[in-house]
Amino acid sequence: MVVGDTLLDRDVEGVVNRLCPDSPVPVLDELDGTDRPGGAGLAALFAVDQGFDVALVTALADDAGGARLSNLLTAAGVQVFALPLPGATPEKVRLRTRGRVLLRHDRGGAAGPPGEPGDAVLELLADAAAVLVSDYGRGIAQQPTLRAALAAGSAPIVWDPHPRGPAPVPGVRLVTPNEVEAHDLAATGPGGSRLVMASRAAQELRERWLAGAVAVTLGADGALLCHAGATPLVVRPPAGADGDACGAGDRFAVAATVALAERQLVSEAVQRAVVEASDYVAAGGVATAVPATPVPTAARTSVPTVPAGRADRIGPDAAGAVVARVRAAGGTVVATGGCFDLLHAGHLATLEAASRLGDCLVVCLNSDASVTGLKGPDRPLVGQADRCRLLAALNCVDAVVVFDEATPHAVLSWLRPDVWVKGGDYGSGAGDESALPEAEILRRWGGQTVVVPYLDGRSTSSMIAAARWGDGRRVERTR
Repeated sequence: MVVGDTLLDRDVEGVVNRLCPDSPVPVLDELDGTDRPGGAGLAALFAVDQGFDVALVTALADDAGGARLSNLLTAAGVQVFALPLPGATPEKVRLRTRGRVLLRHDRGGAAGPPGEPGDAVLELLADAAAVLVSDYGRGIAQQPTLRAALAAGSAPIVWDPHPRGPAPVPGVRLVTPNEVEAHDLAATGPGGSRLVMASRAAQELRERWLAGAVAVTLGADGALLCHAGATPLVVRPPAGADGDACGAGDRFAVAATVALAERQLVSEAVQRAVVEASDYVAAGGVATAVPATPVPTAARTSVPTVPAGRADRIGPDAAGAVVARVRAAGGTVVATGGCFDLLHAGHLATLEAASRLGDCLVVCLNSDASVTGLKGPDRPLVGQADRCRLLAALNCVDAVVVFDEATPHAVLSWLRPDVWVKGGDYGSGAGDESALPEAEILRRWGGQTVVVPYLDGRSTSSMIAAARWGDGRRVERTR
């Protein structure tokens, strides 16, 4: 398990050919952009590559950034257990040209306290093979219920600290500050060589935090491990470990966590972590290890024209705003999903039934690409922009959000509805709630899946078949 703060890292690539006329600064003409999870999200991606099932306990805001992170993490195979996050998703935007960073723009504002974890999170913490706490100073590591569960657990814990974060819970197996963090956290005065100062800081932190060991990472010079006894262990990296070190600390912490999950000694875990972090840097760093995903184009994210007063019902920001408003009032969030190709009376009956189960209804709509993958190359008959418009025009629908995947698991992990509604046929046995694939997802935050009956005799497939049969009959009559 990885527990910690997740950020959205976005690289904006462009070219600079001129200066701004009203200020002597370069003007970046944007060409494209890419996204990847940062913070604890990046650590979770590294852990997936190690062959373990990986669960990430983090906090996601009710905005487009939170939805994007859930999509990226779920697509990579990470099981996302998202706690509510007040405010906006933190983003690090790097403006780049020709491989160089011109400016980093951080947005998202001050961190708010994350919500409470559900029973499913606490059960996973109790059963985990190992836990990595990836603290980026935004509140997850300070959440009281999580801290109590971490302190009570028996799994080895690796804690990657942050100067703005809390102290590790007592008894963690290994703490992994970098050199600057170690000196800041220990507040040790100057004096002595680099290794002497690192050793002094590590020993101070180990005693203060009642930790089993502290490994201070030294960049290209490896790591210094302070554990029982007065003599530290210095682990040097292989030769040639030179390159972009962004994410190397996360790679180090993940490698050490995996080694402890495999029951290696702490000293063996640190040696393995130094090698893996060095190989990661030498291979090209994060750009090679975690290829970024292109930012969705304007055509994919634009809001189609809708009747007056309904434009704010479409897209992740619209859905997030509705959900946040209902939750703040103590209401019940209901969601349902589907293709909704050729909207008909059966769809309307399901949507109306779903809306009566709570205080708002969010429709998770399969994109055109998703419908084609599920239904075949001849579908959808109606494009996603028009399907969004039709659904948003219904009084029983409060928001519509589009997803590209075959299942709505990523968008559900972000929305965290209290109730997920599926249309079903009780006579065929499809009303068995436990058989729904979304049931396990909803259990992560204590949600409930329910089935409402289909309106008999209405389906998109039968409408298409009837239309095609009717066309053939008219052809025969013409002949």
